[in-house]
Amino acid sequence: MVKSVAADPKLEDMKPSRTWNLGAKLALAAAPFGLLALLSITLTLWMSWQLDGGAAAVNEAGRMRMQAYRMSLLVATGESAALPAARAEFERSLLLLRDGDPERPLFMPLDNAIRTLFDQVRSEWKTYDSRWLDASPSGKAGLLDDTARFTGGIDALVAGIEAHMSRWTALLNLLQLATMALAVVGAAVLLYVGYLFVLEPVGQLKQALERIQQGDFGVRVERSSSDEFGTLADGFNDMAEHIQAMYRNLEAKVSAKTAELEEKRERLEALYEVTSLVATARTLEELARGFVGYVARAVHADGVALRWSDESNRRYLLLASQGLPTYMTDGERCLKADECHCGSPDAPPFARVIPIRLTGGESLQYCSEAGFETLVSVPIRMKDRLMGEVDLFFHASVDLSGSVRSLLEALATHLAGGMENLRLNALQHEAAVSQERNFLASELHDSIAQSLAFMKMQVEMMREELTRHDETAARALLDELDAGLRESTGDVRELLLHFRTRANAEDIGSALLATLRKFEHQSGVRATLTVKDHGLPLLPDVQIQVLHIVQEALSNVRKHARAAHVWLDVQQQPQWRFEVRDDGIGFAAGGGPPDETHVGLRIMRERAARIGAQIEVFSSPERGTSVVLTLPATDPTLLDLPPMQAAS
Repeated sequence: MVKSVAADPKLEDMKPSRTWNLGAKLALAAAPFGLLALLSITLTLWMSWQLDGGAAAVNEAGRMRMQAYRMSLLVATGESAALPAARAEFERSLLLLRDGDPERPLFMPLDNAIRTLFDQVRSEWKTYDSRWLDASPSGKAGLLDDTARFTGGIDALVAGIEAHMSRWTALLNLLQLATMALAVVGAAVLLYVGYLFVLEPVGQLKQALERIQQGDFGVRVERSSSDEFGTLADGFNDMAEHIQAMYRNLEAKVSAKTAELEEKRERLEALYEVTSLVATARTLEELARGFVGYVARAVHADGVALRWSDESNRRYLLLASQGLPTYMTDGERCLKADECHCGSPDAPPFARVIPIRLTGGESLQYCSEAGFETLVSVPIRMKDRLMGEVDLFFHASVDLSGSVRSLLEALATHLAGGMENLRLNALQHEAAVSQERNFLASELHDSIAQSLAFMKMQVEMMREELTRHDETAARALLDELDAGLRESTGDVRELLLHFRTRANAEDIGSALLATLRKFEHQSGVRATLTVKDHGLPLLPDVQIQVLHIVQEALSNVRKHARAAHVWLDVQQQPQWRFEVRDDGIGFAAGGGPPDETHVGLRIMRERAARIGAQIEVFSSPERGTSVVLTLPATDPTLLDLPPMQAAS
């Protein structure tokens, strides 16, 4: 029977002192029936053995009757020679009936009446033997009556043995019926004992398990025995008690685990948000304002201040704040080092928890006036350099756990990386501006400055001709000045075109096509673009240099080639190759290109050197000119571009 009972510490004292295991109980229940069955089988075998011996005795007595008739016949016929053998055989039968033969088996039943009948047969045998067999009888009268009387005694003995065997047979049948009844009763008793000691405890355990599966953790199994099922009941009750205790605390554990997971989710979300902010922020102000908002939500701070330190770590500038009163932000907008607990360059490189009310002093007067009780200061470091600190303010006393400390330090590390990236981006932008200025200086020096110097020389020559009143020479110089001015104007236009050109990070073909269309519009010369194969895209900086080289080659065609058609062939595999060829007048290969100062070959070679490329010029008189730019066989997207030095 399954019961719901309360745990009682006195149950151990109430357990029976004598314990019987399940095997002993079953053996004790089966032992009486086993002994009775063994006794019944023994009696059955013994009675069967007795019946077998009695049946053999009946057979032997029947032989004696036949032997008596034979000896009577021998006496009647006068065959005395065969009488000794017949007499001896009859004597052996009498001895066999008297002594028995356990091996056959053969023996007479142990019954007084049968013994009396046997003694009568022996007595009559002696009489019969002495009258008819020992001496030669004088006549045959009375032989038949004596023989009939003698055999009648033998028949009485046989009848007595058969009657005894009939009684034993009835007893054997009765014993067999009793054995069958014993088997039935024993089986019933063993089934009942099995049910009582095995099936019922198993059923109780099964019911208890089903109730536990249904959510009834208060169920208990009563210990009604001291055998193995009693041990199982104790174990089941202990298990049920443990499950019930676990179930009681399960909701609290789930709530605690849910809170822990929520806390971890908030920290991961804060890390993700700060990482995203660091990756997308373009200014220090944007990074600072976004960071204070994220860190305030991550640690549930009442106020946050982000301070930036100068190179000497002597002053701390308030970049951004949240949750702080106006007088506090105004009063602590710029702190000197060690002027307050905030802005301490000698602080340890980990988060510090500073109790404001216990510390006291004028250094924390703004914090006290604002009602803050705890200050948490987290330094912002990039390697060994102190870049600033994050100050968290709480209205209550707090103590940072290890996970919160790790989170704050990780956020500070991300912030330091973002600040350093902004600084590096600013330096890179400054370097880019300087590079463009150097490029502009190089362009002005190699084109417009030289043209202006040449025109200055022509002005001096024209002044001399005017002094000599040589109007023809002066007009010629004036025409040259006009041509030089138009050429300088064209150079300025080309330079502006270079700075307006933008490259596509994925495909340079569109930029090249736009360049050719502008060339056709300015010069009236037809231009054709041919692109072969497919290769890896070029970096924007590499594309810009390639476009400038192509534009310079097209400018030379416009200025000097007198061409009617220009072709731009682009080959991407196995390496990038750009060829600008025309059908103009060309020049002699040995003498070099005409007027190299204005052709700009040196500028093209400088640009090619910056990207690791090569410039080749092929030309023949009246057959046009070909300028070939070949990029290195390695991946051009992996090239480090050194800054271009301004030409002196």
